[in-house]
Amino acid sequence: MQEGDGHFADNIVFFAWALRKAGLKIGPGAVTDAIEAVTLIGIGSRDEFYAALQSVLVKRYEDQALFDEAFRLFWRSHDLIGRMIAAMPPMAPDSRETDRRRAGERWISDALFADREAQRPVRDEPDIEIDARLTASGRDLFRRTDFARMLAAELSEAKKALAALVLPMDEVRTRRYRASHRSRRIDPRATMRDAMKTGGDLILPRFREPKTIHPPLVVLADISGSMSQYTRIFLHFLHVLTAKRRRVHTFLFGTRLSNVTRQMNRRDPDAAMDDCISAVSDWSGGTRIGETLHVFNRLWSRRVLGQGAIVLLITDGLERDDVGDLKMEMDRLHRSCRRLIWLNPLLRFDGFEARARGVRAMLPHVDEFRAVHNLAAVSDLVESLSGRFSRDADPRRFMARR
Repeated sequence: MQEGDGHFADNIVFFAWALRKAGLKIGPGAVTDAIEAVTLIGIGSRDEFYAALQSVLVKRYEDQALFDEAFRLFWRSHDLIGRMIAAMPPMAPDSRETDRRRAGERWISDALFADREAQRPVRDEPDIEIDARLTASGRDLFRRTDFARMLAAELSEAKKALAALVLPMDEVRTRRYRASHRSRRIDPRATMRDAMKTGGDLILPRFREPKTIHPPLVVLADISGSMSQYTRIFLHFLHVLTAKRRRVHTFLFGTRLSNVTRQMNRRDPDAAMDDCISAVSDWSGGTRIGETLHVFNRLWSRRVLGQGAIVLLITDGLERDDVGDLKMEMDRLHRSCRRLIWLNPLLRFDGFEARARGVRAMLPHVDEFRAVHNLAAVSDLVESLSGRFSRDADPRRFMARR
């Protein structure tokens, strides 16, 4: 793009629109600032142009990868964007072989060129009747689509589907009691309290029953580079549980442990995600599972693992440190909670085997081993939390394959 191009501002506006459609939060004010920034510095080189747009349009750390991919696709040619679109071949249907492409490239490509099909002329063709009785529904395919392969619009729909999930109906019996008209167990204290109101002339029995509560959920979520996408989506599900007054304690870990329970209490889910990401300094970095579990067991386990707590551990189990410490910390965590459920996105592969050192060290100390890569897996987790155990989640199946 040349400095004298009359469509200078239009191209930047279109670029900002594509970023917004891909998921970045960009308002009209940011677009105006971007145009002014480029106008002030001029277009001396591609790097200066990139720096001007990046400094204005990128507000969050996790948006950097999307911006880089958008900049590469949008400004890869010195020609105008309109001629670039016209020169591109028609997009082929999604063949599900896009695992080799980065998720950011899929989102940006969809944002830039989604309207090309709508611009094609409509041709009168006879309707073809298709017998779909033996085919899988589109809804079922969407439920089984990997989160990492979803486009921006699909991720938005997935978040809505997570918000609509029926909450788990698990309850545990506590040592405390509550008043009851159905129980036959007499409550001596309540009976004597009421008798004192009449001076003991009238003594009517009061009854009580054990109080049941939903056990707290304690979530330990891996935010390393290979897990950040799955953790970010699962946090939306946890936000729904938190908004429904379910006690959820959320911890994020990469190379260090961060408690983001307070950040998850924000009413707006997007604001809660932004606060969580701002609260940690190692998002999409490395991972030290054993060290972070040691910190949790030493500082937090006695505080949050009471009343029959259930622990959800979200990680791929690819430990880089000594697995001896990891095995010891997993055993301690397992003995401190009522159930320990390991959610691993690597289970999306049919040929998954427990060969990694970290996986072999962790498996003997978990009660359930589940996938967490799509909506169907999260739905199965909700059913499991409601008390419906599945043999497919038995970790002994994977330990027997070693």
